[in-house]
Amino acid sequence: MTPNDRPPYAKLRFATLPISFAMIREHLSVPLLCDALDMIGLTRQSPRLPLLPLTVDGRLLFGRSKTTLWADMAHEDPNPYQLELAAIDSCQEDDVIVCAASGSMRSGIWGELLSTAALNRRCAGVIVDGAVRDIVRMREMQFPVFARGTNPYDSRNRQRVIDFDVSLELDGVRIVPGDLIAADPDGVVIVPQAVEYQVVQSAWEKVHAESKVRTAIAAGMSATEAFKTFGVL
Repeated sequence: MTPNDRPPYAKLRFATLPISFAMIREHLSVPLLCDALDMIGLTRQSPRLPLLPLTVDGRLLFGRSKTTLWADMAHEDPNPYQLELAAIDSCQEDDVIVCAASGSMRSGIWGELLSTAALNRRCAGVIVDGAVRDIVRMREMQFPVFARGTNPYDSRNRQRVIDFDVSLELDGVRIVPGDLIAADPDGVVIVPQAVEYQVVQSAWEKVHAESKVRTAIAAGMSATEAFKTFGVL
């Protein structure tokens, strides 16, 4: 697969909103996006997986999903790293690389060198349903990495990418290349492209409404009265 084979999508389908990816990372959160998805009946968009922020605490990782599918192996790989390198080399700005490894902890499938290459492509970060390594170096780089944990072993002859830019599932939640994906200490959420405009707009409106509620309660209004007044909680 080459970069030209990548499924086409607009960088910002919500471009008519005065909201940038940088603004979303600063102001929104996974819970806010989940609330917005709930409002349109999409109540199962957050995979229930123990994925933790291992390199950058508190920051919202947000961007377009760049999918890679991984498999365990127990033989010598005739073309080590071939597809994972091709996937990284075809990344675009604001991509979030998703490594679907079925929770395997067989090796650290992501590390310092892949992070360096991803940063050069201006990727936003990586979500690994499995293990990573080189945590200290990736923290120094401030490259956002979410994963199940760590493993010091290299992926060669242990795990490999078998496909990329394909639809995946994490805990039964479907991810299509180009879907919006976000992760923070509360979890991960996928926003399908077909509804991203209304979801981002709704989440943006709610974060500002919550600010009003917070101010009112801090000024002495009861929680019950604040909910009656503003309709958000």
